[in-house]
Amino acid sequence: MAIRWTAPSVGAEISGVDLSRPLDAAARETIRHTLAERGVVFFHGQTLTPEQHIALARQFGEININRFFSHAEGHPEIALVVKEPHQTKNIGGGWHTDHSYDRVPAMGSMLYARETPPTGGDTLFASMYAAYDALSDGLKRTLAGLRAVHSSRHVFGVKREGMEDRFHNQDLATQDAVHPVVITHPDSGRKALYVNPGFTLRFEGWTDEESRSLLSYLYQHAVRPEFAYRFAWQSGSLAFWDNRATWHYAVNDYHGERRLMHRITLEGVPLAA
Repeated sequence: MAIRWTAPSVGAEISGVDLSRPLDAAARETIRHTLAERGVVFFHGQTLTPEQHIALARQFGEININRFFSHAEGHPEIALVVKEPHQTKNIGGGWHTDHSYDRVPAMGSMLYARETPPTGGDTLFASMYAAYDALSDGLKRTLAGLRAVHSSRHVFGVKREGMEDRFHNQDLATQDAVHPVVITHPDSGRKALYVNPGFTLRFEGWTDEESRSLLSYLYQHAVRPEFAYRFAWQSGSLAFWDNRATWHYAVNDYHGERRLMHRITLEGVPLAA
């Protein structure tokens, strides 16, 4: 197994491992440690059946059955992230972190590329460790006592044009969640910024209007180029990211082509400041 950092702040490519086979304890621990420290790990040249993908995920935690996405046939553990040639909107086309709207947010997501366009369809990742570390001491003190409200209502609780066949169960988008704005990562022990443009609504106890300016500043700050990495997919690539330490953004630049990804999400633990 070899590990290569993909950017100064985020990401590592791991080679020399076959994810279709059970991992030994040392390999699992290496992947888990690298994930916690780098936020996302990448693998290329993998050949996984749905059953092998599920078995891989279970080596790292309990699987979260997504209640909004369409599923791979016969495999409710696998959410379909797909864009067909006739569709113009993609899934994940904005900065976010998965499942922050859950009261116990997801630990990680494993996205496996089954079909990729000839060009385009990359995913951007940004480090929330680096985003937090670069804040001023004064702003760190301000954020230390804040909590933020996250929700799925405005994303999955409404019918969205162009997504009717990909998102379902709008009536299940009834739960809001409140989390610290700055968390201590449960595995690395590092501080990370934990708000995101996709699902964060406001600071707890603040109005939307009062929250808007500070959240907007944090959102612009968090995606500075030095905190980010752009990952180019190939068929057989797998990205495993930590939702507590990163944001991601699926670039929608491949109109007229098909992109099919299988995503498994892993359950996490309650977050603490």
